[in-house]
Amino acid sequence: MNPEADVARLIDRARAAQKAIDGCDQARADELAIAAAWAIVEPGRNRTLAECAVRDTGLGNVADKIAKNRRKTMGLLRDLAGARTTGIIAEDRARGMIEIARPVGVVAAITPSTNPGATPANNIVNALVCRNAIVLAPSPKGASTLALLLGFVHAELDRVGAPRDLVQALPSPVTREHTRELMRQADLVVATGSRNNVRAAYESGTPALGVGVGNVVVIVDETVDIGDAARKIVSSKVFDNATSCSSENSVIAVAAIADRLVAALAAEGAVRLDRAEAGQLAGAMFPQGGLAASFVAQPAAKVASLAGLARPAVASARALVVEEEGVGPAHPFSGEKLSPVLALYRAADFDAAAALAGRILRYQGAGHSVGLHSRDPQRALALGLTLPVCRVIVNQAHCFATGGSYDNALPFSLSMGCGTWGGNSFSDNLHYRHFLNITRVVHPIANAREPTEDELFGAYRAKYKA
Repeated sequence: MNPEADVARLIDRARAAQKAIDGCDQARADELAIAAAWAIVEPGRNRTLAECAVRDTGLGNVADKIAKNRRKTMGLLRDLAGARTTGIIAEDRARGMIEIARPVGVVAAITPSTNPGATPANNIVNALVCRNAIVLAPSPKGASTLALLLGFVHAELDRVGAPRDLVQALPSPVTREHTRELMRQADLVVATGSRNNVRAAYESGTPALGVGVGNVVVIVDETVDIGDAARKIVSSKVFDNATSCSSENSVIAVAAIADRLVAALAAEGAVRLDRAEAGQLAGAMFPQGGLAASFVAQPAAKVASLAGLARPAVASARALVVEEEGVGPAHPFSGEKLSPVLALYRAADFDAAAALAGRILRYQGAGHSVGLHSRDPQRALALGLTLPVCRVIVNQAHCFATGGSYDNALPFSLSMGCGTWGGNSFSDNLHYRHFLNITRVVHPIANAREPTEDELFGAYRAKYKA
């Protein structure tokens, strides 16, 4: 095994394929993206991919995988409609500036087992519409799903007469050595998944876009429609068995409505555990302080069974609610749980809830997002001004909204940048602009002049007698 040589062969083929489309026009770039999108959206292929993903990773469920594959890909194409990714994309005559879209070259995409179809497809479409080639490194559990997807993509590339080597993957079994070598040799790394992969991407020496840890906190205040908030929270929490980094992990209820929220959550199938049951679940889920893999992305009934919880209401629950008070390693439910388990906190008022949300996020999940169910828009603004998050999701089901939605302005994506708070180099949803280089042609500005010292410093000097 020679990882350097093995990867070099893939990269050489990718570069040759990328060169073949480097000069294509926007219509052709759009056609390549649509071809790759159809590879996963076509209903028969979509179902095959979803069934393979659940069977081989053991994570999530088929119906929700199908919905996710379709919605994320369709939404991405919606975002790309009319987008310029070739040639001149902006021109400001007054400032003498012309912007030209250029490919980045060969993209290395590191993709997770939680979304082994949707995340690679998203990366492939973004890469192709920007005239790049892409080489994917799947998680070991997700390799079989990616292999299927690759076959479907290649069939569509054949249909439109494009080189298959535009889209490749590391051969199975995927090794850490090959993945790190791919990151080193590519022109851009996009890493979604484990903290180790993201850290390796940033340490690879190649420009990298890595994402942060999710641990979404949602505040429910006294102004809101309690039933509506509960429906949205539970539908989001249980989707695909909480594989999404954008699933709610903690709910902070303002004391005035906390009991009513618990009842509304129960009406939606989210059952609160008593103290003994919560302790039993904690011992099973976090045996050495870390989350046991057997609980990840499993339905609530299986989570309950693994923990030995036999109360009928618990065994038939859609989600499990655990009341929590503390934050940090001694309180494992305060972190990301990747399962239909929801921590519930009570706070005296909105200000106390916001402060508690900050503590939880600073423990785990800084930079990602916070949710708010409220009729007071000033409260959403207050969270945006004070909490270490890149997104404040207002009155929406969090996992459907954070990664882009037809009814909000965020780009459709499965990779959310968390800014410096989350140790990332970007703070928005990963989208096509991240897969471009921009060349700027700069002409002199007519009638330009240099400002005077008094214009720049006059007010400061007068105020401080400088």
